[in-house]
Amino acid sequence: MSNPRKPAPAGAEHAPLELEHFLPYRLSILSNTVSQAIADDYQRRYDLSVTEWRVMAVLARFHGLSAREVAERTAMDKVAVSRALARLVEAGRVHRETHGGDKRRSVLNLTEAGWLIHDDVAPMARNREREVLAKLDAEEQEWLTRILDKLLAH
Repeated sequence: MSNPRKPAPAGAEHAPLELEHFLPYRLSILSNTVSQAIADDYQRRYDLSVTEWRVMAVLARFHGLSAREVAERTAMDKVAVSRALARLVEAGRVHRETHGGDKRRSVLNLTEAGWLIHDDVAPMARNREREVLAKLDAEEQEWLTRILDKLLAH
């Protein structure tokens, strides 16, 4: 019986992806590292997941979104967003109401409790962003912004 943990041998029939040089992997590692550094504090303080925080941040920036719109703006899985929203509504951090008479479309907004958490966590996130960007000089920061804008353009 073969060992399931042993990597497949590289050779003519295999061409392993060199993850350490693969852009999506590297961006994911960077994103996870930065996000987790911020999350460590707010997870302890508020029992808030990274997904829940991202949902709250989007609702703070764009009022009255539907769950579908939140998922689109965050590029997160709709099921993960739905679960996060259910927890946030249950915890009293997000208010959900139906849009006009249409029960199929809900409108989401932060509650006062949600805003209190947001206003505590947002400065922590900005500080962490500054710490990460401080590793780059001004020109590199400008280039990074331009490159990200270009890569994220639809």
